[in-house]
Amino acid sequence: MTSAAFDARLAALSPALLKGLKRGIEKESLRVRPDGALALTPHPRALGSALKHPHITTDFSEALIELITGVHTEVAACLEEIKRIHQFVIRRIGDEVLWGASMPCTLPADENAIPIARYGTSNVGRAKTVYRIGLSHRYGRRMQMIAGLHYNFSLPDSAWPLLELGGPNESYFALIRNFRRHAWLLLYLFGASPAVCASFVEGRKHALEQLAPGTLYLPHATSLRMGRLGYLSEAQDSLAVSYNSIESYTGCLHDVLTKPYAPYEAIGIRDAEGDYRQLATSLLQIENEFYSTIRPKRVIRPGERPLHALRERGVEYVEVRAMDLDPFSAVGITADTVRFLDVFLLHCLLTDSPPDTRAEIEAIGRNKLRAAARGREPGLKLDRDGTMVSLSEWGAEVLAECKTIAAALDSAHGGSAYRGALAAAAKAVDNPESLPSARILAEMRESYASSYARFGLAQSLEHAKALKSEPLPAGVEARFARLAEESIRKQKEIEAADRVDFETYRQKYLSPDSLSP
Repeated sequence: MTSAAFDARLAALSPALLKGLKRGIEKESLRVRPDGALALTPHPRALGSALKHPHITTDFSEALIELITGVHTEVAACLEEIKRIHQFVIRRIGDEVLWGASMPCTLPADENAIPIARYGTSNVGRAKTVYRIGLSHRYGRRMQMIAGLHYNFSLPDSAWPLLELGGPNESYFALIRNFRRHAWLLLYLFGASPAVCASFVEGRKHALEQLAPGTLYLPHATSLRMGRLGYLSEAQDSLAVSYNSIESYTGCLHDVLTKPYAPYEAIGIRDAEGDYRQLATSLLQIENEFYSTIRPKRVIRPGERPLHALRERGVEYVEVRAMDLDPFSAVGITADTVRFLDVFLLHCLLTDSPPDTRAEIEAIGRNKLRAAARGREPGLKLDRDGTMVSLSEWGAEVLAECKTIAAALDSAHGGSAYRGALAAAAKAVDNPESLPSARILAEMRESYASSYARFGLAQSLEHAKALKSEPLPAGVEARFARLAEESIRKQKEIEAADRVDFETYRQKYLSPDSLSP
């Protein structure tokens, strides 16, 4: 890319536009008992209805809580909200704590003891549960207990005409293509899952090494969550989804959401007793099953399919899904990391983004797996346009290109926080021992006899103590308590309003017509 084109795009983003960047956080955490074992209790009523609460819900399991902020233009305000949600939750779950790491705590020997999330008796609630039952048949319950942090990001609408990148859809897909090209850098810098409790891989083939009894790892791993043990499936590996346009992306997803897939046809929709085993027999039951490091998104209307929303109204924001929980942070992410993500995502947007190809999509997949499993390996090389280059050299180049973006953000906000976050990342490229993945292994060895379970529990207890010790303003606590009660009432209203049986609802919701614009 000519630096003149890049400079012109950056110059088009006025300080007001840069201050108008929008962000939000969705953070998953397992509820665990004080001894570090998975909590098998239902989602606490004091937290409200997981179906209807705007900030506190569940993911795969009753024990896998998900905390969601609103949309913020200030980094500090976004982090303040996620902290307040944590404080409320930690005060409402008794002696349980939130597991502070991405890879799970000690899991039950029988994976069927892991409780699947329940959302009540309404059709929409039942569909959410049946979808998760389907995930358990397709991938197993243990894999679904991995927690991550999703970072939602968008630009003000007034930015698009100034950037002359072709409008929001074209611009966001250009960003997504570049993000996928460079996502390995996020795994390297912020990957925080180099080790795992042996219970996670019970009965599965793996290439992990034993660090200590009950703890497995890879010596140079950054993010086992984003590697072969994480959200990967052979079925989805065969997909070469093109991000060249909203049409190519939605067309590919439409295909895999509507065509039967033989191995999942074998599972069936219902068992002999009539109980549901999954929502559909297609390669993806619904859009959320597509595991990607980043997704184009739009807020959906009640009952609307995400693919329909994208096709009809276009991309509204992107959802970054490559981030591990930071076990050294009580809320799973630091202000420096948030600021780095802003810089990185703007770099992905402002640099030229050629169309992807099948060969490049495959190379991107290989680079991601290399960075996840071997990111800190000295001299590790990645595939850049068919040429093998060292991770550290490529990483340094990308970060150097980010300097003017960080400076522009600092100029808009005042201070030097963005340049500081970028400088810390540049330093880490040259000093792998400072990376979270290396720090975790060092701390496990030094203080916890190399036990992942002991390290994870100690961090989680420390975070709970810190969150409880900091005052939660009475008004904030009252608001969350009110939201909890309101969400329970709303769930009952939805249950009372259903007029068709579940099978009719399922067929209508999953019909190909529901995906069309």
